[in-house]
This record gives sequence, structure tokens and C-alpha cells, in this order.
Amino acid sequence: MAKGTLADQIRQQLGELSPAERRVGRVLLADYPAAGFETVAVVAERARVSAPTVLRFVGRFGFRGFPDFQSGLRAELEERSASPLSLYEAADRGASELEGDESLLHQGRRVFTAALAQTYDELPPHDLERAVELLSDPKRRITLTGGRFTAHLAQYLALHLMQLRDGVSVLSERTVERTAALTSWGRRDVLVVFDFRRYEPDKAALAELLHERGGRVVLFTDPWLSPAAAHSEVVLAAQVTTPSPYDSLVPTMAVIETVVAGLVRALGEEAHARLKEGERLARATGLLS
Repeated sequence: MAKGTLADQIRQQLGELSPAERRVGRVLLADYPAAGFETVAVVAERARVSAPTVLRFVGRFGFRGFPDFQSGLRAELEERSASPLSLYEAADRGASELEGDESLLHQGRRVFTAALAQTYDELPPHDLERAVELLSDPKRRITLTGGRFTAHLAQYLALHLMQLRDGVSVLSERTVERTAALTSWGRRDVLVVFDFRRYEPDKAALAELLHERGGRVVLFTDPWLSPAAAHSEVVLAAQVTTPSPYDSLVPTMAVIETVVAGLVRALGEEAHARLKEGERLARATGLLS
């Protein structure tokens, strides 16, 4: 199971660090991961601390020194850019370890159960609550977008949102329609982005655009974090471990369902009334029998 990025670990432990070490952490997070590949002297200068403070900082995260810390960063970057082909080859090399006498059914249950548990263990409650708050705010417009394998997740969440509230759309792939939508973005907009490793450049660009215009970004991503995370107010990371070479979206689907449950609770009777009216109109126009 992926343990999350070093950036995640640093964020989670900032409150436990000394003031000087906290400055080191903020310098690394401000330009992550590039800042981690600078020399100790450069990081120390930027953080206005001594070189030994930088070394103490990386030691707190289990590294034997700065070169070891940088090796961890490089390994993380390799995982971030993994493709189905590279994962397939890695799985093939480790096939004997994975299979043994374990049945496919048992392996699937073990792997997916562990991935779901770890996802929920590491999901920040504040981010989950903020996602529900943003998506249930009737003053905000919601736009959703996904990638090669995650566009259907964006559609899935959008369909739920459309049943529960007004002002929801999926960002068009057609250039003219997409450009028209981007032109109107502003402070009251929320962009929901699905972006997983082999990240798509347009997702970070869209998040940055809306962030610069004062809007809010909710990101669904993997433990290594899409580059769009730098411009996102809410980051909901899920495990992607699977018995196959393809990243799993099962934990992400569970997080989506949890967000929907929160939206139903937050919108209350308003959502109930909208669902009833939608049902009535669908029957009246022959969409439902």
C-alpha cells in the first residue's frame, strides 16, 4: 500500500516540529518536490536555519541523511509516473510472491479491503467536510472534469449532484464549449477534478486558472497527488492498489459515495423536494413509466 507522499507526511507533522524545522517544511512544501533536490545549504538558506536543522528535519521522517531523503523523493516520482505497462512488468516479476496458494477471490478481497481501510484512515476529516460544504452551497456553480479513466467518475458524481441541486455541469471536451465555460469562471465557481498518476496537464492548468480567479478546487487523486493539488482547497486522496497492473478506482468510488451521503444530509429537505419534483417531471414527460 502506498503511504502517501512525503509532502503529505510533512503537512501532517508540521504542528509537531520546532519553529525552525517548521520553516524547513514550509520551504519544501512551497516548491514540492523540486525544492527537495536542492543542496542542504540552499534549503537552509531559504528557510533561514542552519544546515544541521535541515538534517534533523529529514531525520524526523526516518531518513539517514539528505541523500537518503532525495532517494525517497526519486522513488516517489517514479511511482507517480508509473504506467500500466511498467506496473504489468513489475507484477509479472513478482508473480510468484503474489500468487502462492491464494485464490483470486481471496486476493481481491484482501487487497481491496486493505485499500479501502487505508483510504479512510488517511482521509482528512476537514477536507471531506469542506468538500460537502462547497458542493452543497447553493450560491456556487459546480463544474466537474475527469481524465482518460476517470471521466466516468466525474459523470457519476455530476449525475448525483444534478438530482440534488442546481448549477451543475460537466466540462465539455469540445474546444468552443470548454472555452466558453472557462471564460465565465469566477469566485463563486467550484471545480471538481479527478486526476490520477500519469497526470494530465490540463487538469493542473484548469485548477490554477480557477484558483487565480478566486474560485475553489476539489481534487480527487491518488496518494502521490496530482500537480493540481497545489491549487486545490480540498484534496481527497485514495489508494489505488489492485491485484492487476491497473490502478484501482474502487476506493475513490467509496469516497464519492461518502461525499454524496454528506450532501444528502447537508441539503436535507431541499434535496428531497428536488428529487420528488424531478421524479414527477420525468413521469409527466414520459421519461419514466
